[in-house]
Amino acid sequence: MTNDWTDIKNSDCILVPGANPAENHPASMAWVNEARDKQGAKLIVVDPRFTRTAATADLYVPLRSGTDIVFLGGLINYTLQNKLYNEEYVKYYTNALTLIQPDFQGPADLDGLFSGYDAEKREYDTTSWQYQTEKQTVTVTETDPVTGAEITAGKEVSVVKQATSLDDPNCVFAHLKKHYARFTPEVVEQVCGTSKDKFLEVAELYCATGAVDKSGTIMYAMGQTQHTVGTQNVRSMAMLQLLLGNIGIPGGGVNALRGESNVQGSTDMALLFDLLPGYLGTPRDTDVDFAAYSKQRYDTTSYWANGPKFFASLMRAWFGDAATKDNDYAYDYVPKISGNYSWISLFEAMYANEIKGMVCMGQNPAVGGPNARFERKAMENLDWLVVMDLFETETASFWKGPDVQPKDIKTEVFLLPAVDALEKAGSIVTSGRRNQWRPEVAAGPGDAKEDIWILDRLAGAIKEVYKDSTDAKDRPILDLAWDYGDEPDVELVAREINGYAVEDVKDASGKVLVAKGELIPGFGTIASAADPGTIACGNWLFAGYFFPADDGNGAVMPAVKRRGQKDPGGYGFYPYWGFTWPANRRIIYNRASARPDGTPWAENKKVIWWDSSVDSGKKDAEGNPILGKWVGYDVPDFSATKAPDAEADPAKTSLGAQSGTDPFIMKSDGKGWLFAPSKLKEGPFPEHYEPLESPVQNPISSQQNNPVIKLWDTDADKDIGDKVGTSDEFPIICTTYRVCEHWQAGAMSRTLPWLAECQPDMFVEIGEELAQERGINNGDQVIVSSARGQIQMVALVTKRWKPFRVDGKKVHEVGMPWHFGWQGLATGDVANDLTAHVGDGNTMIPEYKAFLVDVRKA
Repeated sequence: MTNDWTDIKNSDCILVPGANPAENHPASMAWVNEARDKQGAKLIVVDPRFTRTAATADLYVPLRSGTDIVFLGGLINYTLQNKLYNEEYVKYYTNALTLIQPDFQGPADLDGLFSGYDAEKREYDTTSWQYQTEKQTVTVTETDPVTGAEITAGKEVSVVKQATSLDDPNCVFAHLKKHYARFTPEVVEQVCGTSKDKFLEVAELYCATGAVDKSGTIMYAMGQTQHTVGTQNVRSMAMLQLLLGNIGIPGGGVNALRGESNVQGSTDMALLFDLLPGYLGTPRDTDVDFAAYSKQRYDTTSYWANGPKFFASLMRAWFGDAATKDNDYAYDYVPKISGNYSWISLFEAMYANEIKGMVCMGQNPAVGGPNARFERKAMENLDWLVVMDLFETETASFWKGPDVQPKDIKTEVFLLPAVDALEKAGSIVTSGRRNQWRPEVAAGPGDAKEDIWILDRLAGAIKEVYKDSTDAKDRPILDLAWDYGDEPDVELVAREINGYAVEDVKDASGKVLVAKGELIPGFGTIASAADPGTIACGNWLFAGYFFPADDGNGAVMPAVKRRGQKDPGGYGFYPYWGFTWPANRRIIYNRASARPDGTPWAENKKVIWWDSSVDSGKKDAEGNPILGKWVGYDVPDFSATKAPDAEADPAKTSLGAQSGTDPFIMKSDGKGWLFAPSKLKEGPFPEHYEPLESPVQNPISSQQNNPVIKLWDTDADKDIGDKVGTSDEFPIICTTYRVCEHWQAGAMSRTLPWLAECQPDMFVEIGEELAQERGINNGDQVIVSSARGQIQMVALVTKRWKPFRVDGKKVHEVGMPWHFGWQGLATGDVANDLTAHVGDGNTMIPEYKAFLVDVRKA
């Protein structure tokens, strides 16, 4: 989340596309309803199904699964055509005025593709997407390292060119208008199956939040991300919010509703294969040394210029004294990735006998993975499988699942009983980035152990096996710093994650910033350290979270443990409750909450502002205090003493290269990107492509699917394999979702009698019209089939689904929960036996939300 759960109450309009918070994030509705009750905020729900959230909404609008880019693109076009965007915000805070290479072309010119596409490689050459630049000579003053004398010289630098008007045909804004001119209300109706009138109701309500005294928030979940264009769906929401000036302000933002209390924390701590803790880039095999890694992975003109320092402090945490400046902080110890190791790729490798063992902690891929029959078959190739969980899950018992003969399975399965979240102490991070400490409130049963206990014993055993090795490749194991006590102490782990001084930490002048052994107060200490290797920090974003802090009432404790309830400003920030990364900041990019001159956009939306009368804490050459500082109700996401009129210095790095009106400090140009010249594989603007399986041809262009997605065809000619269905055989769209009564892949809820009683059976929701066409009655047993297999369940005939009219064709959609499996009290067939092995073009998140099926009476 760019904002926080509590901040939803400050919104004037709440847009919920692809989420069902009333059912899946019910606590959030308290803040939604407070916004509605106190300031008349409107709740808009856009979803293929009439959900429990839709039942509470001021406006519900249906759309066909997989068409969000068209719907959101329609809102962007409506904003542009009616000049509802915040023009001052757009000019100063986004890259709207940036000039793009003159040979750039987009889908309006190239029938659904961008310039640079290589059809054979299924990838883009992004040269034509880049900014125009020009050379400038600037004066640079440096200190001679030998004599200490200052040397002034001219230096040639490359500067990004800017247009003087939004009408310049080569600027981002002109390209944006051209791209989205195609997404008219009529096209939204044609592609999404949403009536033009309903769409215009949404547009009128939500786009009005571009007024400076209004704010609109977007709450989204897996209904946006689990598509082959999931990343670009999220991009679309971010771009709409940038145009409306809804980023960095209270009641605004792009807010992901995480599926569990600590999903945010797991990504912060590097759950994903291409990240290290704190979203540092995982080194690739092309990063031949630390210098190459630092150059290729981090922008030098954003705050990411400090990335190499954060990496160094992480290595010191991991490898202790073995990580030194002389050996590039043990850079060679870190494995280098050479491919894509995301979920689908791993199971494809497992299926191909390339992976021989798996440790599975608190997840259930036998139920939760796409093309689950394929993935369970892949597990049969494992020599060993370790499952750490509360119950015997379907993954732990895959060897006795449907159509499996236990005698044919060679895999040795170890089931390690783990404790529940409430049976162990530690910190969790909510969707709003708020880090909170949870105490142990009950003891686990029997031999069940905490994850930290299991991992500690495992690490110790591995180090014991290798203790006599003299092989250089084993040094990372031998040198691994691992000392959390005989019975691992979670607070020692928290201390390491926060960061502490392993030696006196000094800045470039030799001033001691933090004494040896002390915790660091924040990541600024790492950025200021002359040698970041004097700090061991397990996650730079969490720096300060375990540092002693006031709870607002005079009591001092680790920041993450605070429960102070003071709320300066009344926005619901509660700065003394827990710790929100980064730097206890509730709204990221909050410099954008003030005008370019530093004054608030509106009195009722002010968060931080520039006060020229406040002592900055700095002195001029004569020793006089320098006045001017950012103040307000939140921690500024900006250099606290950088004046609004400060000019960018192209000769400098990090924030020195950005001006006082560049609020997006993690971007190389300090701007919010309406146009992405890098990072995204399928284009600098979102473009509509149909899901891999669709009942219609793409009405926008002849490019049917995302042109950069990875297509698998393993054993496509066999009963279990990577198959793609067609609408001739499977004419109905299907989507999956959660229900309030069950939890994720079901292991924790299907074992509980009271929840099993609430939702005892696997079911499919079918609209009344489709049910009548197929002769299906409510409560009938039905077969739902896809190209990957078929499953049986109860039919729930409902008014919640209605057919769509798409490009003149009637299209039906059905939906089913994905919680069920063969273990526990409430059992049922696995929904993901039907989903496809295909993922998003950037993240590879599977396309669970749109695939083709057929439905018949059993």
